[in-house]
Amino acid sequence: MIKLVEYLVKQLVDSPDSVKVEEKEENGVLIYHVVVDVNDRGRVIGREGKTIKALRLLVNAASSKVGRKAVVKVVD
Repeated sequence: MIKLVEYLVKQLVDSPDSVKVEEKEENGVLIYHVVVDVNDRGRVIGREGKTIKALRLLVNAASSKVGRKAVVKVVD
């Protein structure tokens, strides 16, 4: 799943080499912390948060296929 998040975020940004994704588990929920270049944060979030909402929807759908819950967070 971490590969999916990393791939999707790298396709959105101008500096794909600066993308870092960390996976943590809390209370049975997978949390993906996404770190991108400061100049690319707007690209990942999108207007009115539409891009990050779509990314979260895709990751949540993929994780539900394996019976898990997942959350994506953009970290400063």
